[in-house]
Amino acid sequence: MRNFLVWARAGSAMAAALAVTGLCGSAYGQTPDISGTYWATEYRPKIQLVGGGELPLTAAGKAAYEKNIAGLKDGSLTDNARKFCVPDGLPRVLATPYPFEIIQAPPGQITLIYELSHQVRMIAMDKPLPKDEELTVLPFFNGHSVGHFEGDTLVVESAGFKENTFVDATGAPHTDELRTVERIRRISATELEDVITIHDPKYYTRDWQARFVYTLRDDVWLEGYVCGEPHRDLSSVVGVRRP
Repeated sequence: MRNFLVWARAGSAMAAALAVTGLCGSAYGQTPDISGTYWATEYRPKIQLVGGGELPLTAAGKAAYEKNIAGLKDGSLTDNARKFCVPDGLPRVLATPYPFEIIQAPPGQITLIYELSHQVRMIAMDKPLPKDEELTVLPFFNGHSVGHFEGDTLVVESAGFKENTFVDATGAPHTDELRTVERIRRISATELEDVITIHDPKYYTRDWQARFVYTLRDDVWLEGYVCGEPHRDLSSVVGVRRP
């Protein structure tokens, strides 16, 4: 595995192909290796739907969105994720312009660590989601997550979200009935794809998807992140608003 990655970084097309084969360990009955540090190359504050178009909001969802937009504009509503560094929630955290790391450990778990606000997502592998009663009593900002591999793809189901987060940086809403399914896989030796499906029938007329692509950056180390303090240089990420 290590040799595959080294050769790929050296620019060998053949090595890159071998790396992809090595990463798709499921072909040999092994757990695929998606571990590493990843970083997006672009940032969009408004979530982009697969296939294009606007969010398929219900009347209640549209009213909630308009209220959020107005509140963020006049200051009557606070974006707690940016002001107080609480977790972003899904799917907003997937749009992070900061790097994050995937660790396939401890046994039975995959751990995602985001530099932004030091968010940690713990994905219990090959386990069922907690019962609805448990999810209602103990919601998390980024939800409760379980996962399993389907071939070379990590499938992550999440539910039990706190209601006071946004779908994106513009204030798109969700309810506590939000459920998501992510399909995460390497699409090349140096790229990771995460396609998330959103299910929230109170605010959305249908399920919809968003797609995020990240570059493998094992030359990057996660840095400290403290509210109100200077942070990492993001000039390499297209779409980040400069001070």
